[in-house]
Amino acid sequence: MNRRRLLAAGAATALLSGVEPRAAAAAPGGARPPNFIVVLCDDLGYGDVSIYGPGGLSTPNLERMAREGVVATDYYAPANLCSPSRAGLLTGRYPVRTGLGYEVIMQQDDRGLPLSEVTIANALKPAYATALFGKWHLGHRGAAWPPTKHGFDAFFGIPYSHDMSPLSLFESHAGSDETTKFPVDFPNLQQQFYDHAERFIEAHASQPFFVELALSSPHLPEHPHPGFDDKTFAGPYGAVVSEIDSIVGRLMAKLRALKLERDTVVIFTSDNGPWFEGSPGNLRERKGGGGYDGGYRVPFVAWAPGRLPAGKRVSSIISGVDLLPTFLAMAGRPPLANVTLDGRDITAVLEKGAASPHEELVLFDNEVPVAVRTQDWKYVDALYYRGLMLPVGALGYEELYDHRGGPGGERPENYSVSANHPEVAKAMKARLDAAKKQFAPFKHADIPPVFKALRGQLAHIQD
Repeated sequence: MNRRRLLAAGAATALLSGVEPRAAAAAPGGARPPNFIVVLCDDLGYGDVSIYGPGGLSTPNLERMAREGVVATDYYAPANLCSPSRAGLLTGRYPVRTGLGYEVIMQQDDRGLPLSEVTIANALKPAYATALFGKWHLGHRGAAWPPTKHGFDAFFGIPYSHDMSPLSLFESHAGSDETTKFPVDFPNLQQQFYDHAERFIEAHASQPFFVELALSSPHLPEHPHPGFDDKTFAGPYGAVVSEIDSIVGRLMAKLRALKLERDTVVIFTSDNGPWFEGSPGNLRERKGGGGYDGGYRVPFVAWAPGRLPAGKRVSSIISGVDLLPTFLAMAGRPPLANVTLDGRDITAVLEKGAASPHEELVLFDNEVPVAVRTQDWKYVDALYYRGLMLPVGALGYEELYDHRGGPGGERPENYSVSANHPEVAKAMKARLDAAKKQFAPFKHADIPPVFKALRGQLAHIQD
């Protein structure tokens, strides 16, 4: 099938799916605005891939993506837990602003992303076709559900993590509150997400599109797809990472087959660090583990042949909250009006290795800032794991970590240097204190009811 017939067939498929193709908007200089695809993994750690040095699992397709694109070494997810991180990525705002800064949304939880929040999908419309395939986890009751209420033309996926039950697959389309429900085939789940994304891309190849491919792996428990080896040293976890890598390879091959590789920006990343399995590399802590890098700092590759350089590494601090303003800039769209963004346009970072547009990134314990990262330094004043906090700063211990790089370009957060750099520690503490003051008005007066109930259950078990 030639390209003209392929595009015509794609338009017909789009009509059948209930999503009408729209004309492409003009970008500056008359060039076509780029497509955007975000491949968002669930709990994939910094050390789980083979692009950051020895010790990672074998990910040859990601290695190729890295050779052909830009790798960020100091990318921070918007949060160290799932729901807040996803809210931050889609809105460009620290999750405490959206009301989703506390823990994750549970099965009996009635919280959700407010309809007043502007998502990437909202911001790119009407010029872009938009879709989310995979894990949502931003509210499955009331106004927040389904995702097609948040600017997405199409959704096929699961409402929350695949370790939560009851679990079903759902499909919905813009303009209708109805959802179609399907049973879950766990070993085939990631393939189903990708297959739907691929069909959407084919159907909208003639117009700009935004796709979030939100894989629900390698979040535990693992469900290896047949054909991926679960007998290696990494067991089932290694098998699901291999599947993720294969999906990356399929996506790049599909974009080339459609001759869309020079019209598309692909971002590969994770919502937070690894949970009970997986590797944060030489970074301290894991998912939910406070203001340390292992919970927040995750893989990030940007691939856009002809738009972004090949084989480039950047160490400027960037964050998932930066994607919304960056996509708008790349699409030639004006910044959002009357919306306070914490994200910044990082186009120059990706294109030229420019300095970060951020003076600092703020890291939270749920709704409370517990660390601040500048380009050179990190200051942490509390240890915690998912709500259990030890305020080491109040106990007289100061944690200042040097991020200026050592042998190999990194220094793990193992040894505080506050005694060596008291003036830096003082300035960084002032930054963190200012952040606490800035975000205090957004903090809820009490924790969500579902977590009060969970605490009661845990206390009963301990008794």
